[in-house]
Amino acid sequence: MKTVFQCDFDGTITPEDVSFMILDAFGKRDWRQILAQYKEGKITIAQFNRRAFTAVKADEETLVRFVKERARVRPGFRDLISYCRQRGFRFVVVSNGLDFYIKTVLSCLDACDIEVFAARTGFGSDGIEAQYLGPSGEPLEDRFKESYLRSFQESGCRVIYAGNGFSDIAPASKAYHVFATGELLSACKEKSINCTPFNDLKEIVTGLESLT
Repeated sequence: MKTVFQCDFDGTITPEDVSFMILDAFGKRDWRQILAQYKEGKITIAQFNRRAFTAVKADEETLVRFVKERARVRPGFRDLISYCRQRGFRFVVVSNGLDFYIKTVLSCLDACDIEVFAARTGFGSDGIEAQYLGPSGEPLEDRFKESYLRSFQESGCRVIYAGNGFSDIAPASKAYHVFATGELLSACKEKSINCTPFNDLKEIVTGLESLT
């Protein structure tokens, strides 16, 4: 059986959420209230993006420079990518974040060949526009990560999942195995979802070595 390693980006590959960093620096002060509404199930992730990121008026060049200066990556990233390649695992980033900053970080790591599925970003006078497209190109309002996990599974793959946040809980519950930190780790313990905790990405490699 082929294996897909589906990896979140913000808070997983990076220790901090890059989108939150952008909103803190360039967005409106009330964006965390909008985030709370999303976590409470009152709005979709697409609605959160529309309301939070349209307030970001900085141009693409400014934001790319900000990301290059501020974003950090957890130790062990190259080890994880190398291990997945050695084992023949398909490593994909599936993120509720914006594709422009994910690709910016990966380009700084000479990892532009990694598949990225995230919100497609547009820049204009009305702020940042972000749109989610599902595996078949259909617009999505929510459950973006789940749609890709389900697509991988329907193609006959087992999915190993790594994540850290609220939006990772639902897809992680359907994965073959889960590597978890942060909110996801707490949720896995609460919901009795079998998982392997991690702090850095080398710990994921160690965990993968023990999987059959």
